[in-house]
Amino acid sequence: MTGALQTGLILFSFVVVCGSEPTHAGPDRVGESHGKSRLVHLTSHWAFQLANDSLAFSRADRFCRGQFSSLATLEQTQDQEGVLELLRQAGHRSPIWVRDPSKAASRPVGLSKQYVPFSALNFPTESREGFARVNVSFPTLSSVSVCVRVQWNPEWNEVSTIFSYAAPVFTNEFQLRGQVDVQGRILLALIIHGKHLPYKASFPNDGAWHHICVTWLQSGGHWAIYVDGDQKDMGSGTDSSRNIHGDGIFILGQDQDSFGGNFTEPFFGNITDLNVWNISLETRHVQALNACSPISQEVLFSWNLDDLSSHPMVKEVQVLLFCRAVHQQMALQGCRTLQARSDQLPLFGSSNCSDLLLFICRSRRERYLKMKQMTESQTSQPTAFMKHLMKLSNKTQAVLQPAGPGSLAEASALLEVSARALGAPQREGLQPADMVSIIQLLSLAADVPAQPVPEATNRSRDPVQELSRHFISVADSVISEDSALQWQAIREVVNGPMDVVQSIDRMVTSLSPRLMAETDHLIIHTPNIKVEVQQQRLQDGSRGAFSFCGPDTKLDCISVPQQKIQDLHNNGFLQLTLVNTWYGSLWPLFTPEENITNIPNITMVPTVTDGSQRYLGTVLGSSVISTTLMGDNQPVSTAVLFQLQHRVQNPAGTVYDPVCAFWDFDLTPEAGGWWNTKGCDVVSKQYGSTVCSCNHTTNFALLLQVYEAQRSPENEKALQVLTFIGCGVSLCGLLFTFILFIAVGVPKSDRTTVHKNLIVSLGVAELLLMCSDWASANEAACFAVTALLHLFFMASFSWMLVEGLLLWSKVVSVNISEDRRMKLYYIIGWGLPVLIVGVTLTVTVDEYKAEDHCWLNVHTDTIWAFVGPVVFVLLVNTVVLCRVVMVTVSSARRRAKMLSPSSASKMQTFDLTWAVTRPVLILLPVLGLTWLCGVLVHLSVVVAYVFIALNALQGLYIFLVYAVYNTEVRNAIKRIKEKRKALSFTNCSQPTSFLPSQRAPITSWGRSPPTPSSPETSETSGPPSSTYTSLVIKNGVYCLSESFRKESFVSFSLKPASGNQVVQLTGFKPSGTSQASPDTGVES
Repeated sequence: MTGALQTGLILFSFVVVCGSEPTHAGPDRVGESHGKSRLVHLTSHWAFQLANDSLAFSRADRFCRGQFSSLATLEQTQDQEGVLELLRQAGHRSPIWVRDPSKAASRPVGLSKQYVPFSALNFPTESREGFARVNVSFPTLSSVSVCVRVQWNPEWNEVSTIFSYAAPVFTNEFQLRGQVDVQGRILLALIIHGKHLPYKASFPNDGAWHHICVTWLQSGGHWAIYVDGDQKDMGSGTDSSRNIHGDGIFILGQDQDSFGGNFTEPFFGNITDLNVWNISLETRHVQALNACSPISQEVLFSWNLDDLSSHPMVKEVQVLLFCRAVHQQMALQGCRTLQARSDQLPLFGSSNCSDLLLFICRSRRERYLKMKQMTESQTSQPTAFMKHLMKLSNKTQAVLQPAGPGSLAEASALLEVSARALGAPQREGLQPADMVSIIQLLSLAADVPAQPVPEATNRSRDPVQELSRHFISVADSVISEDSALQWQAIREVVNGPMDVVQSIDRMVTSLSPRLMAETDHLIIHTPNIKVEVQQQRLQDGSRGAFSFCGPDTKLDCISVPQQKIQDLHNNGFLQLTLVNTWYGSLWPLFTPEENITNIPNITMVPTVTDGSQRYLGTVLGSSVISTTLMGDNQPVSTAVLFQLQHRVQNPAGTVYDPVCAFWDFDLTPEAGGWWNTKGCDVVSKQYGSTVCSCNHTTNFALLLQVYEAQRSPENEKALQVLTFIGCGVSLCGLLFTFILFIAVGVPKSDRTTVHKNLIVSLGVAELLLMCSDWASANEAACFAVTALLHLFFMASFSWMLVEGLLLWSKVVSVNISEDRRMKLYYIIGWGLPVLIVGVTLTVTVDEYKAEDHCWLNVHTDTIWAFVGPVVFVLLVNTVVLCRVVMVTVSSARRRAKMLSPSSASKMQTFDLTWAVTRPVLILLPVLGLTWLCGVLVHLSVVVAYVFIALNALQGLYIFLVYAVYNTEVRNAIKRIKEKRKALSFTNCSQPTSFLPSQRAPITSWGRSPPTPSSPETSETSGPPSSTYTSLVIKNGVYCLSESFRKESFVSFSLKPASGNQVVQLTGFKPSGTSQASPDTGVES
């Protein structure tokens, strides 16, 4: 006993004890724990191991998984060649198990939706004459299978005949009958060729529906009875000298003492779904039929009431039967096998999954060699931990079988011994080989079938709960932070700490029905792991949300929303079981090298797109929290909401951006899976934690994307302050400009109208920008501010585009009337922004706003609803500015050619320089070209300062260029001043002695030549015209008559004949005149 015990415990994960290392890519015989040997074939990348123990498919898959390998799939040509070569070397030609990668998992369906209506026949107790005849002609049968669903009347205790088949030459040819025993069970027995077989197969007399199948094969006289998919009785030795006679009569519910009559031993209850085949069905076929899954075998008779004739007392009824496979595409067609062929071509087939066959495990070559090395070291010189483990095991008699623990009792004993050994103080600590052994034990123990175990000695404690607690205790020791170095040493053998997580998930999910047998709430808590199992019966009306939090914190929490629970109930689920697990020490076990950027076939785009930070990589930055939801003991998936605390501290000069992720075991399966973000989104970001939502259940965590901060906190604060101050100054400048345009009476034109709309849109946008920080505290207010910011900034750029189009129309002749042109400008300036914002809100309302501030979400494509139009406007206005510069340069050259040769060169250089500089300075603020600096902000913090300065002071720049130094505005102010001065002339108190006639023409006044106007005022100057005006001279002062109105004014110049200085006066247009000349001169 001791020798076997030591062998089992030393190698309780290394079931294979490797021999000498092969020196070439070929077959190699290696030893096993029980003295046998098996073949290993090495290729350049893989190691194929042929096990010499025949196991069922599920146990074969468990065995390979326990060896950190997988059952061979033969997907690749290299796999096929390696497997076939290994079989050729072994001389093995029988079928072996292989995994079918194309077999999809079944879709869970609510329990109530797995009941399907059937038409059945009711055989009442009121009459003993009820029967039903199958109207089908039966041939001679060398084999036969009959399957039927029956509902036994619990009140009937006598012998009953479910069906009987009588031939003309022999009445008791084939018959199934049942009787109730003293224990209240229904015992079944077959009669074949008149031979009554014993009552042995049984099912409970519970009034429920039961599926019964009987098979018979002439060759060898083999027969079997199946109840609810399980083989309950079998045997051989019946008369195999002849077939079952044909042309017989098949009767339901009665025994035929004569051919087709003289009925006895009636059946009372319900019968449906009778099917007859002329073959002997296999176990997998029966299991498929039990789950209502069709089979490909040709049926001799299929259940159809139209093919039956029944006694008047037998009534047709509608019943509901539990059919698991009707809505679930269950894999009941057997498991995949491979038959080796001499021509080297693989031939696939299928077999009953419970058959015992050999199998081949495939693992990476490097992993196999490393495991071999560790096994040899552990065998020759056991570690201190293993010696202590063997010492404890001698007292508990715990033994591990080669394929892992075969029962819960064995698994519980091994886990208890391991937990005690891990809990004892150890001088050397766990060695890498010890870690591998324990991880393999956990993997094997997690797959132990949840069958009933003998009652424990201590009846106060549930043995299944004891096993679970030992399992979690052992797993806690393995994934503690103290084991980080050992995890580094075994990276070539074990995929990583998520292998332990997967074992815990499998164990708790498998045992949850047993764990929840007597309670609705269970918690298992260790320092690094917390497991909580909750159960809720939906039919009771309590459909509250499931929630779970880690220990001593309210930040590591996960919940299933109440609406999702209601949806599952609506889909037919009657009972939900939620398994939640928290792992607090996994993040230190992931090395810095294990980040997303090191996996070639997995990419994760950095979320920060503004160019302010440089992406460095992605790390696991939180605890791992998992949820497994089972509806009616079937794994189901639903949306969850979870919040996790950030566990990683920011090093100096770096910042983190959280990403919600889950561990996908199907992603790179050879590496044990990897992080995936599909279906997970960030709901909100808070200080030190992040809230996420995912549309499925699994193991979740936060991946923190690390960025090198390009700006120090001081620079960020300075930029924020400068932005706020600059926006305030800019807003004041825009406000003063707008007031000046309105107050001084600037003549109305399309250019001033465009200026006013640009000022309004830009001013409102900057005002909202200054208030956005205050609105961020309220979600609804922040969303509204974001939409308004988007609208008014888009309007600002739209009017900048209009400025460019208007300028283009002045440079290039455009044959469009002013009214039509302004309508087009208004559509572009206001209509286009409203359209863009409206469409964006409709399409991306859930991803419209950023998480932590009131602006568009830069992590999604929403930001392009702003960036795209802005880039287009800047490109168009750049073209316009280039065209304007070309025109002004051309004009400057023409003027230079008119100068004298002596000064032409000097003046030409000055004019060309000014011709380029002047339009650039004037047009930059209204064309928005300063935003081009935004493309370069990621290059240097200096560029960021320049960008903020240029754009935040845009309003002040507009005020200076288009108000203070605008000729049109200055002339308007000047006219106001002159108007006030002229009005003071009307207050002269002394009468005049000279008053020219108002209607007399003033021929001595000469009209002064008009002064060239600037580009800003030329478009508003009216054509010159003559007028008559009265002038009153009082005491040598020229005063205007009071009869002149204020609507307009005229200018007069008095120029002496001798060339003295001209005296210029200003007068008003008299009442009744239609037009006044803007400039009128008088010579003395």
